[in-house]
Amino acid sequence: MTQSPPSFVHLHLHTQFSLLDGAIRIEALLDRAKQYNMEAVAVTDHGTMFGAVEFYEKAVKAGIKPIIGCECYIAPRRLTDKTPQDSKGMRHILLLAENQEGYQNLCRLASLAQLKGFYYKPRIDKEVLQAHSKGLIAASACLHGEIPMLLRDGKIGQADDAARFYLETFGENNFFLEVQHNNIPAQEEVNQGLLDLGQRLSIPLIATNDCHYLDKADVRAHDALLCIQTGKTIHDANRFKFGTDQLYFKSPAEMEETLGHYPGAIANTVDIARRCHIEFDFNTYHFPKFDASSEQSVDETFEQTVREGFVERLEQIRTRNPDIDEAVYRERLDYEIKIIRDMGFPGYFLIVADFIQYGKKNGVPVGPGRGSAAGSMVAYSMGITDLDPIEHGLIFERFLNPSRISMPDIDVDFCINGREKVFKYVVERYGGGDYVAQIITFGKLKTRAVIRDVGRALDIPLKEVDAIAKMVPDVLNIKLDDALKQEPKL
Repeated sequence: MTQSPPSFVHLHLHTQFSLLDGAIRIEALLDRAKQYNMEAVAVTDHGTMFGAVEFYEKAVKAGIKPIIGCECYIAPRRLTDKTPQDSKGMRHILLLAENQEGYQNLCRLASLAQLKGFYYKPRIDKEVLQAHSKGLIAASACLHGEIPMLLRDGKIGQADDAARFYLETFGENNFFLEVQHNNIPAQEEVNQGLLDLGQRLSIPLIATNDCHYLDKADVRAHDALLCIQTGKTIHDANRFKFGTDQLYFKSPAEMEETLGHYPGAIANTVDIARRCHIEFDFNTYHFPKFDASSEQSVDETFEQTVREGFVERLEQIRTRNPDIDEAVYRERLDYEIKIIRDMGFPGYFLIVADFIQYGKKNGVPVGPGRGSAAGSMVAYSMGITDLDPIEHGLIFERFLNPSRISMPDIDVDFCINGREKVFKYVVERYGGGDYVAQIITFGKLKTRAVIRDVGRALDIPLKEVDAIAKMVPDVLNIKLDDALKQEPKL
């Protein structure tokens, strides 16, 4: 009778969103977790939560419980201290969201790290950590964690003090000591120190593997990734490297074999996974509130603004074409007003019209409108767009469809000269930085760029790398596998 593999959950793992450091793709991660019959898996990218939503959606769809975390950098002093000495001495701490409050606190910590604490890395400090510790489960992290570093330096008393701080910050049964098996000589020494410390202070252990790539064979690719990050080549003896091939997504059996002798370390990972539970609500809209500054409701203000704007637009339309069928325009306007009010979007339109008018009044060039919003007579009447949708045969339902409720999406093009002025106005008008944000975008290495970057990392002559890159067929978003099939020379 074959014995089923022991239960285990990876709680320390870096995806591709640990930029140029993690090399685990989310889809592949979930496929492997299912292959190992794992009920859950955590993502704990370095200092960021960039992949949280994508991970959550794909994990739920795959039937894997998503555990959202972050491996944070703790500044040696305050996060506002940014001198050369503060670029050294940063320590890691692993944080997992146990519940909704924990997820919100994790978001706050990650945001503070980027917006206020960034100095070489996104950093928090212990004071900020204490203020946002509720709902979080913490662990001592890798060899770069504060407690492991103190143990390596033989500072047992200071390691105990640090452990007491985290125990007090997160509470009993919310702080764990991480033991790992990675063939790094210092790790075994630290593991024994963590075991002893845990017994002294009654702090439980967990087994983790600090996963940075999916398969053991991926270590060479990951090494090249680190070279791309640091601008070095694989022949540089002093370059940053991990010095082990063990930081892959190990099976439960492998974790049991190497760390099963640490009391509770394997079982505690499952217990933590079962404790963690958060849900994302993708069905509720969270609109900024438009203050009409009058006794009118937002819906009434919206309709009044639209109809007043329509009168002005109608005069312009008649000037261009005196023979228009006015009834067609009025019927279309009434229809759109009803749909927008029924869907609950009047405030959205008022806000967009507000900042567009601000831009126009303050000399910031604004585009005439593009995309599906140009099909709206309401948007035209409010000055959001400058295109007559009826004249151009544009359809409103491509923009808003009552049979398929979704958020309106209006693309607005402001000139780069003055755009910052409009953004500042929106921040000040609608509640400040806690309510107005700019959107981040991620760049991905395309096939030719990958070849060139990896070629540099492998120290292959530029002429040869360039010749290889040029063999890639000139097809938009082509993947390397497809390129190999289409071009035999490659």
